[in-house]
Amino acid sequence: MADPLIDEFPAPEGTNDVPQAVPRPAKERGLEAREERRRVQGIQAASLVILAVAAVLSLMYIAKLILVVVLTSVLLSFVLAPVVDALADLRIPRPAGAFFAVALLVASIAIVSYVSYARALDFMSEVPEYRIRLQHIVNEIRMQAERLEKTTETVLPPEPEDKNTVTIREPGGLGNFIGHNMSTFSETFLAVSFIPFLVYFMLSWQDHVRASSVMLFQMKNRNTAYVTLGLIAAMIRSFIVGNFIIGLFLSAASIAAFGLMGLPYFYFLGVISGFLSLIPYLGVVLAILPPVIVGLGYLTTATFILTCALVVGLHLFAMNVLYPMVLGKRLRLNPLAVTLALLFWGWLWGAMGLILAVPVTGALKIICDNIDRLRPFGAWMGE
Repeated sequence: MADPLIDEFPAPEGTNDVPQAVPRPAKERGLEAREERRRVQGIQAASLVILAVAAVLSLMYIAKLILVVVLTSVLLSFVLAPVVDALADLRIPRPAGAFFAVALLVASIAIVSYVSYARALDFMSEVPEYRIRLQHIVNEIRMQAERLEKTTETVLPPEPEDKNTVTIREPGGLGNFIGHNMSTFSETFLAVSFIPFLVYFMLSWQDHVRASSVMLFQMKNRNTAYVTLGLIAAMIRSFIVGNFIIGLFLSAASIAAFGLMGLPYFYFLGVISGFLSLIPYLGVVLAILPPVIVGLGYLTTATFILTCALVVGLHLFAMNVLYPMVLGKRLRLNPLAVTLALLFWGWLWGAMGLILAVPVTGALKIICDNIDRLRPFGAWMGE
């Protein structure tokens, strides 16, 4: 039966029952197109940033020897800059003052190396006695290991040996080690030999380098660049001088304690342990090793525990009291940032990365604090 309404009002010709899509305004389509372009541009920009970071990290890893040498030279030049400035105030030309400062640095390193070498020779002359003590300790450890192995064999039956297995052993020895690493040693020695020359030129051309570095920026940013370079220089100088003062205090305390314990070469061990303790986190372990190794046969159980407790106590006192007092106003880095910096730079540059991690991170924080777009990162690294 037909619907009377439909019969009364028939649908116009040329139409169907499917609703037709209403075209959107051109303005709305333009907005969506612009949003899509912005999204694509954002993805492209993020991809370029990731590629740039990967390229920079690869370059820093490949050229780590050169970068470590340059950064070490920069740190030493900041330390020697007050000496050159003081000589310049006495009407001594800056090149002559820079030469005197570098010569003083090389002479100091030579004296320390000679004294260390002499003490090492004295220690080597007593190696037979230490060999007997070490042999006794090794024998005790071996006996304990054999007992543990026998106990394990009673619980777990040994696996049958495969007679067809062929064991290949590489030739060892000192000669093979030197042969494999001679190229690395020569490259390192060649790079380190450039440090005195780099320090000299950085000191003698300090004003020119700083002015030229500021001129690399646009006029509106030159004042910020000048202030930033000054803050970085003051931070690095105070960091190195502060570490040296703290190292002297720890060395003096360690010398006095090791001397009272009767350790041989206590004056030498105290200096090594004191300055090793300056390394964040790992320093406490490294500072314990010299007195424990040299004190084999001299330390009883009580003095061994006392030595470890003394080194740990001095390290904690330096990190929690002396460091905030001497360096806290300059660095202002939170412990998480320092830990991540040590992990990153240590992975990238090895042992030298651990030494350079804190000043490099402090310099990056100062740069972030003086650039508006990077201030959130500086605030994250701060206290």
